[in-house]
Amino acid sequence: MSIATASAETEAALPFWLVNVPRSAWPEKCPDFLIDASDRDRAILTLPDSQYCRLSWIEVQEYVRTNRIDRFNRLPSDLRRYLAYVAKLKEDYGSVLNFIIEKRLQWKDREPKDADPFNNPDTADLKILYNDWPYGIDTKIIHLVVWTKFELEDDPATGELTAPMRKKIDDFVERTFRSRVPRDNVIWFKNWKSLKSVHGIEHFHVMLHDPDMDFIEEITHGDIPASQSLQP
Repeated sequence: MSIATASAETEAALPFWLVNVPRSAWPEKCPDFLIDASDRDRAILTLPDSQYCRLSWIEVQEYVRTNRIDRFNRLPSDLRRYLAYVAKLKEDYGSVLNFIIEKRLQWKDREPKDADPFNNPDTADLKILYNDWPYGIDTKIIHLVVWTKFELEDDPATGELTAPMRKKIDDFVERTFRSRVPRDNVIWFKNWKSLKSVHGIEHFHVMLHDPDMDFIEEITHGDIPASQSLQP
């Protein structure tokens, strides 16, 4: 048995709240932020990072194309950090929504001003930022979130975007992203309501494969995701 295999088996035998944690940092009991972790999250947290396979660009494209966005998940150690981060935000700001509005978006007024904001490149009615805690995907894939003050209209019967709204978003993605990144390297999607981690502010996701990072800095105005700024 190799050292790597023995190490992985040892981690797999640990309770989920100790996996991927250095022995010197082991807590005496399950941290409060993990006590109510869902069965899905517990299954992910049980997996050693060394056994986790990041999704390729082709796999990411297929999940979006087939609307299987529920299959996206985070690297186990990132998921642990994300859950700890969310618990701290709720403690400090009352909710993740409050933090997003106050610190990430810095929107004092949430009423949209533009009649057709998607057609105004200088609009204050939307903001493009990094996803603070991206999924477990190829590290060449940049995961952004487009936050909007205006409604992204859904069809009440299906819960999916209406056809006119889908076209508006796609036209915006065409002008904003595909004009600067090869079109085969750009995808977008809007989470199902049941998958949203932030309710109360409309947003959709854009993923770019191996883009020019100068463009990313420009489009996000130098944003830095929390997963990078809070590296252990």
